[in-house]
Amino acid sequence: MERRTLIASVGTVAGCSALSGCLGVLDGDSNPNVVLGDPGRPFDSKDAAYPAWGEPLPEVTLPAPLESRELELGSISRPRLMTFFYSNCRTVCPVLISSLRNIQTHATDNGYADEVAFLPVTFDPERDTADRLRTYADERNLDTDAENWHFLRPESTERAKAVVEEEFGVAFQRTHPEDMDEYMFTHTSLTLLVNADGYVERAYRDQSPDVNAILADLERVRQA
Repeated sequence: MERRTLIASVGTVAGCSALSGCLGVLDGDSNPNVVLGDPGRPFDSKDAAYPAWGEPLPEVTLPAPLESRELELGSISRPRLMTFFYSNCRTVCPVLISSLRNIQTHATDNGYADEVAFLPVTFDPERDTADRLRTYADERNLDTDAENWHFLRPESTERAKAVVEEEFGVAFQRTHPEDMDEYMFTHTSLTLLVNADGYVERAYRDQSPDVNAILADLERVRQA
C-alpha cells in the first residue's frame, strides 16, 4: 500500500507544528484501537503520508542483521517505538537515535525493559551493513545486546524506498554526486509510538523529539 501524499512534505525541515501530531494528549474523538486521545490536527489520519493516530502499522517484514533473522513487525506483542535513520547522518539521525537510547535506558532503569521494543530502520542499506551497525552502536553507546533493541535493514535501496518511503511516508533523497563516498540524505523525521495491538498512538514529527513527552505517552500506553 502506498501512503497518501497529501501532507507528505510536512515536517521535512521544520519542528513540531499544528500539523505535526506531536502536541501531546488532547481530549478528542475516541478510537477503540488506541489509548491516547486524538492529538488534534486539521486532517484525518487516513490522509497523512505516514501511519498516523489510530491507524494499523504496515504489515512489513524486515531483516534484523545483528540477529541474523527477519522480523515481522506485526509479531511484536508489546508497545514499540520506531524511527528511520542512516548511520552516516550528522544532523537529525543522531538525535532521533539518542532519543530512543534514552528511553531504552529509562526502561531498563525502571524495570519495564521487557514491555517495550525499539525498532530503528535504516534507509541506507548500501552502507549500513551488520558490521557498520555494530560500529555505530558502539559510537552511539547503544545497548544492542538487550532483547528490546532491533536494528532493521531493508535488503536493498529499492526495498528501502518501498518500505520507508511508500509504507511509512518518510521521504529521503540521496545527495549528489552519485559516486561520492560520503554522500548524505535529505529526509523527513518520524518517530512512531505503536501499541501492543499494532496501532499507532503517536507520530512525532519533530527533529528533536521531546523524550519526556514520549515517556509520558508510553507509560499510558503500557499501563492500559
